[in-house]
Amino acid sequence: MRVEDIAEAAGVSPRTYNNYFASREQAIASAVTGDREARVAAAVAARPEGARLADAVTEAVVEQYTRDGEREQRALLLITSRPALRDAFLGTTAGIELPLAEVIAARLGDGGAHTARVLAASVAAAVRVALEGWLRPTRHAPAGEGRDAGGLVVPSGALPDRLREALAPLAPAFDAAEGRTRS
Repeated sequence: MRVEDIAEAAGVSPRTYNNYFASREQAIASAVTGDREARVAAAVAARPEGARLADAVTEAVVEQYTRDGEREQRALLLITSRPALRDAFLGTTAGIELPLAEVIAARLGDGGAHTARVLAASVAAAVRVALEGWLRPTRHAPAGEGRDAGGLVVPSGALPDRLREALAPLAPAFDAAEGRTRS
């Protein structure tokens, strides 16, 4: 499919398309992830005010990255079938940073904006690391896990577990940030 075809289908000019996306893979990954950034932030905001922030963020991320509807399953198959799409998909994790920072800052209150940005950037990095491990297993993966089957990557392990594991080291920072605002 050509850029002109994609732009026409989206109802924009090729120039507009090129202003937003560096490649077809980036456009496809953006379409696949859709409004995930907003959904993660909304899921954190929907957690009860008294809930531990680290838990609220972790569960929101796990919930939004492991949705298993038919659309998500088709998207995962597409992403795992092409290395360029995997790379573009991994690049979308940075998109959760700003919406998440806003929600974290609201939870932390006055003076928490800088801390919220750092925490949100750390969450985005942890999600990327978890997804990389899931979609690009190391050479040391146990037998039968994460094999590259002729270009198709068979995801390794359970994604919710990988996300929780990657986010766990951030819990003390979240707790410290919450402790400062409650004191």
